[in-house]
Amino acid sequence: MALQRVLFLSKPLVNGIFKVLSYFLPQYSRTTTDADEYIQQSSLPTMYFQDSLPRLPIPKLKDSCEKYLKAQEPILSPEEFAETSKNVKEFLEKEGPVLHAKLLEIDDNIKHTSYISEPWFDMYLRDRKPLPINYNPYMVFYQNKNERYNIPLVKATNMVLSSARFIKTLRAERLEPEVFHMNKKKSDTKLFRFFTGLLPSKFATYGAYLFKAFPLDMSQFKHLFGTSRIPEMEKDRIYNDPSARHVLVMRRGYFYTFDIINEDGRIRSAYETASCLNSILNDSRASNPYPIGVLTTTERNQWASNRQHLVNLDNERVFKRIDSAAFLLALDDDLMDGDVNVVLKNFLHSDGSNRWFDKSFTLIVTGKGWTGINFEHSWGDGIAVLRFCDNIINDVNKQPRFHPDDQADLPLSCTEVEKLEFKIDDVIKKTVNIASTEYDHWTQDRLSVDYILCDTFNKKMCKNAGVSPDAIMQLSFQLGLYKLEKRAVATYESCSTAAFKHGRTETIRSCTNETTALCKNIVENGMSQDNARKYKKLLIECSKAHAALTKEAAMGQGFDRHLFMLRRISMENDSLGKNTPAMFKDPAFHKLNCNILSTSTLSTSIIMGGGFGPTAEQGYGIGYILDDTDIPIRLGVASYKENRDASEYVQALRSAFQDIREILLSN
Repeated sequence: MALQRVLFLSKPLVNGIFKVLSYFLPQYSRTTTDADEYIQQSSLPTMYFQDSLPRLPIPKLKDSCEKYLKAQEPILSPEEFAETSKNVKEFLEKEGPVLHAKLLEIDDNIKHTSYISEPWFDMYLRDRKPLPINYNPYMVFYQNKNERYNIPLVKATNMVLSSARFIKTLRAERLEPEVFHMNKKKSDTKLFRFFTGLLPSKFATYGAYLFKAFPLDMSQFKHLFGTSRIPEMEKDRIYNDPSARHVLVMRRGYFYTFDIINEDGRIRSAYETASCLNSILNDSRASNPYPIGVLTTTERNQWASNRQHLVNLDNERVFKRIDSAAFLLALDDDLMDGDVNVVLKNFLHSDGSNRWFDKSFTLIVTGKGWTGINFEHSWGDGIAVLRFCDNIINDVNKQPRFHPDDQADLPLSCTEVEKLEFKIDDVIKKTVNIASTEYDHWTQDRLSVDYILCDTFNKKMCKNAGVSPDAIMQLSFQLGLYKLEKRAVATYESCSTAAFKHGRTETIRSCTNETTALCKNIVENGMSQDNARKYKKLLIECSKAHAALTKEAAMGQGFDRHLFMLRRISMENDSLGKNTPAMFKDPAFHKLNCNILSTSTLSTSIIMGGGFGPTAEQGYGIGYILDDTDIPIRLGVASYKENRDASEYVQALRSAFQDIREILLSN
């Protein structure tokens, strides 16, 4: 017993010694017999910080109400603002404290998660709007500098192989934990990993804070692979197969599948993977006259009904193979020219025939070798998707497993590939035809998409002027709109709250009194050298205000999610709406949440463009990238033609960028 007690008490010491040895002596570190199986070999387990992540805080009621009013002020008339202020005051005195206390009680009973997690899932899954454009974002990657590696078969093979390596790395907990480093030179180091690795996982996050490094929630990563959103009446559900080994491939509206990870757990060889894809690319069938994938573009109850009809026709096994696939690879024919807008529209929505928008994500490879991703949004946010994209694109570019010359001796057919065939009847044929026609009208006749690639200003120019690059981008969006309409509008900028356990997003209300004042001055007084110098002080104030809002949102101290929950609790307790607080019935509440400018940014050098559709019928969807490289600003805009013209707004933005440049460079 004494010896057992000594060994038990010594276990932490033994683990510490092992970690010291692994740090100084590589031969003691975790190794693998085949490095090609993994995309990384992290010394820290992937979920190492998860147990010690702090919980998402609930802001004080008074603070949220004050921030709500501050966000309303620039977009309301004085009369509207006075009415809204009265409603907020009444809310603070009457219903607000009761609803807030109820939220605190709910939060106290779910300490394993965040107060926003389940309701946010529920919001997505209950919405009956179609997924493409309304919800699914997209990203288009830069092409390989060596054109031969953009050949569709070569590109697709390497993308699939790197994706398989990522899957295995994630499942083996060898993927580096996601951490936001305030200063990478000081914290993205071996010392950081060694020190935090010595700590029990329940305290590891707090050790990371000593390095000014912030571990991020990684609970969404499990839904990257083997996941589908299943349409059901009134509320969809998320399906996940954590052991999925096969990939789903679509081409010309047909479905194929093959294993990318063998039964023994090893990744299929580059030659075998290429053989499977080559077999699919050489399928001579014309485009599917009844592409079932287009049904995923329809209203969710309608899709749920049609899916059940297909199940009744004995298609349950086909659905099972689709739903449980690790991911979807869409091989598009060469249907596009070099127009960037055509490329972006293909990745945002395409014609729907070669997509299954319910999958967690779709890797897309076109006939010209353009690659990108379209992902379903309910299961997670951009952090998990961007991490996956960054890792696989860098892996493909630095160490491709399949090369152009390897195509020479590939077979034209492959027995490993299974063709999935839907059994359909006349009802389904008619339904598919109607869905295709309606989707074509939606995407071609109604939707307006445009793109900016310009070097008017960059991050370095912003930093030299002492202002936040993101604040300047948001100011540009306000100025562009002000040039067209001479008014400020409700604006949404997404901010991750992944620094907290099961955090999702918070809203940065980037239309402020400061941005409105500067936009008004520029439009009314014009640009000159003297004015530019005067405007610079206002520009700095805009940046300060935006920085404060960003910090509040990232720290869980924004107001949107808090009020979302209070309104939800109110509705649950008053289904008839008779006692709904006046604050939530106020037209100003709807006005603020009808985001004319809906914006989101991704900081990465691998993306040529990306974005999403407008979140309001009258608004713009704006995806933008301004990173630390010398690559210009990349920005995609989408709107509905009957309400707003994306191309007109893009021209106003170009003018706004030029004005901002003059202000940044003024002395």
